[in-house]
Amino acid sequence: MMTFRSWMKSIRTALLIMTINKLDDTIQQQIAAAQNLVIVGHIRPDGDAVGSMLGLAHALRASGKHVDCVLQDGMPEKYAFLPGAAEVMTSVPQEYDYLIVVDSSDIMRIGHVLDGLPAPDLVIDHHNTHDDFGKLEYVLPEVEATALILVDSLPQWGLTITRDAATCLLTGLLSDTIGFRTGNTQPAALRGAADLMEKGADFHDVYLKTLSDKTLAEARYWGQGLSKIHQNDAILWSLLTLNDRIVSSYQGNDDADLINILSAIKGPLITILFVEQEGGGVKISWRSVEGVDVSKLAREFGGGGHKAAAGADVEGNLQSIQEDVIISAERYLKELGSNWVERDTNE
Repeated sequence: MMTFRSWMKSIRTALLIMTINKLDDTIQQQIAAAQNLVIVGHIRPDGDAVGSMLGLAHALRASGKHVDCVLQDGMPEKYAFLPGAAEVMTSVPQEYDYLIVVDSSDIMRIGHVLDGLPAPDLVIDHHNTHDDFGKLEYVLPEVEATALILVDSLPQWGLTITRDAATCLLTGLLSDTIGFRTGNTQPAALRGAADLMEKGADFHDVYLKTLSDKTLAEARYWGQGLSKIHQNDAILWSLLTLNDRIVSSYQGNDDADLINILSAIKGPLITILFVEQEGGGVKISWRSVEGVDVSKLAREFGGGGHKAAAGADVEGNLQSIQEDVIISAERYLKELGSNWVERDTNE
């Protein structure tokens, strides 16, 4: 017998499917009518932003469209192996028919490349803290990666996933699931990867270049952060300064995925990494165990993300920001209940 709760869930699912189907039809029509398209990803782009942007671009180009890809910070060296990476621009061209933003939870996450431009025609995202800022919003927060949304959606939009598109989309999927290790990974994600392999993506090569291969500068940069680990009960944190980049000869403005190393340390409920930015300000990354929603903490500081992984960019002094963020995390854990805070972190 169907309970009221299960009945309501089935109604919500049916309504969602109807909404998505209607969106698919609209997007297919709009893409078919456009000839010059621009795709924009977020600042300090990760594998999902880069992979989704380039994967979508290849599918559009295969249908005869002209596509420009834009990243304010440029293409990270780590993803230079991806087809089309060398053609990425750092500003939006003056003339275009259709503007798409991928993997961005809010307009501030994109940087300044859209300043003075009309709202994006289409936004494709999977963050549960998403703030609508496009004319059309294709947001599925339960999906593990924006790239995985595209794996399913591109055929619905009349587009073909070519071998190059598959390589890029697999990069995005592997990046955001950390090789299918995140707690939200569902069977559909693995099926999506298998589908991309069948379309020509080299799983072994993409996995190595996305998750395994590291430069000596990255290793030295990690060393700077690992030497500054602190732990206070259930909270673990570290920081990377501008001087750490100089010492290690690291050219990026991100954390070189150090947060994934820190969050693998057993015990803490919340892991935080502070990365000092040029021109002032700090990039904050939160990670957490199941049952601890760090997207709420990120929201307090103008950021967002997922329950288990979130981030924010905050203007100000590194030391004062660090203190405020730690206090916020301590208060949040206390509100969750003393059983969380008092748990033996050495278990």
